[in-house]
Amino acid sequence: MGPGGSPRPVVHPIWCGLDVHPASVVACLRCVGDEGQRRLERREYGTTHSALLTLGEWLLAEHCPMVAMESTGASWRPVSHLLCGLVEVVVGHPQEIRPRPGTKTDTADASWMTERLAHGLIRPSCIPPPTMQAWRDLTQTRVSLVQTRTQATQRVLQIFEDTTVKVATVVSDLFGVRGRRMLAALMAGERHPQRLAALALGTLRRKVPQLA
Repeated sequence: MGPGGSPRPVVHPIWCGLDVHPASVVACLRCVGDEGQRRLERREYGTTHSALLTLGEWLLAEHCPMVAMESTGASWRPVSHLLCGLVEVVVGHPQEIRPRPGTKTDTADASWMTERLAHGLIRPSCIPPPTMQAWRDLTQTRVSLVQTRTQATQRVLQIFEDTTVKVATVVSDLFGVRGRRMLAALMAGERHPQRLAALALGTLRRKVPQLA
């Protein structure tokens, strides 16, 4: 209801709410005719590429220009990516689409999103364009890989420290070319200090006695 108890105006005469899960999408389509008559239809689709294409074809056949969904987890992303070329996709923050009190079901959630979208009550989240999303995914992947590499490095250094192997106090970069030669020999079973120290290269050869 609007201010003063008056009904909220319908902003979109044809609209659809999507309740997205990893394996399924529940769609609730509502149409309001010129004379105020309403039609409500609910369907369930899979989340494979072909199933989402079928969902898009149904939306086009129904002349539905807009859909709404929650930006919860990552399940919404492939649905949004595929449908954004066919219809306008409104991705709302979960706090913007809080379900009304009562029994929570997929159909009820989709219906509730449909009602809120119809009256223009869903504020779209900021979704970057596909090119920016691709760069962001690449950056996040690189950050994750660098963190994994750092953790592995620290784990090896901790093992050396626990076993009183103080080579890291002599070799500035244990995982450089020179350090990796000694690490490879250690993993191969070499335990003789002089033979391990003899693997040093370049300026590190000046520290062979310290290495041994």
